[in-house]
Amino acid sequence: MKDFMMIFIGADYQELGLSPEQLQERMGKWFTWNEKMAAQGIVKGGDALVPTVKRVIGKDRTVSDGPFADSKELIGGYYIVSAESAAAVVEIAQDYPDYDLGGTVEIREVMVFNK
Repeated sequence: MKDFMMIFIGADYQELGLSPEQLQERMGKWFTWNEKMAAQGIVKGGDALVPTVKRVIGKDRTVSDGPFADSKELIGGYYIVSAESAAAVVEIAQDYPDYDLGGTVEIREVMVFNK
């Protein structure tokens, strides 16, 4: 088994103006998906991320606050899962709750360095 990071890219729920009921329903979908993966023993961790961003750039370590005009996509969170292959993670990602909001799942294998 290998570890993969699923990075969730999509809309900011606050900017969408979801009602409390809609937000609760959306969170229910996330909890259900997480519970399904936990029951299968494949989810190793993950979290949602707040939309506020700090970026440190270059040799002078220039600090700037986001959101940034050059970035139209919000990284809203991630999961780390164990699977045989990236293709298997594509199948896991079929239940991602935010596809209906135009969301994207980016799948990246976690690199393992020999010590």
